[in-house]
Amino acid sequence: MSVQEENLDDVISSLIDVDEEVDSSTPQPITEDDYQKNELTGEPVTLTERAAKQIEKIKNEESLDENLYLRVAVDGGGCSGLSYKLGLDHRTDEDKIFESHGMEIIVAPKHLMYLEGMQIDYPDGLDARGFTFDNPNAVENCGCGTSFAI
Repeated sequence: MSVQEENLDDVISSLIDVDEEVDSSTPQPITEDDYQKNELTGEPVTLTERAAKQIEKIKNEESLDENLYLRVAVDGGGCSGLSYKLGLDHRTDEDKIFESHGMEIIVAPKHLMYLEGMQIDYPDGLDARGFTFDNPNAVENCGCGTSFAI
């Protein structure tokens, strides 16, 4: 197995739910009870053109499988309680699929309540570089840019 495949396996395994014994010192998974929104609006998760180009560049430079999609997810933890997760993953039958600037984005239904309407950007300037998240559902954001609270 190549280093690229091992790295991808790490990303994918971090996004997939695994039934494990939970240590009380680790952040607990998010549940619908943690969130106060009563119904979903149906707003898509979108990318800016810059973010879509960066993801395509990563896929091309790493010679990754064309059947991999951008997975956007949420995980418990981070400075503000929840953190964003991005990775390339295979689509499942349960995933909600969005298209933005030619890039297909997949989101597990249980994560959608935290992410709907979010836009992902990739500024590439002197003052900022890397993926950023503009999430209308977040009531608090951490300075690191990858952690938020609902």
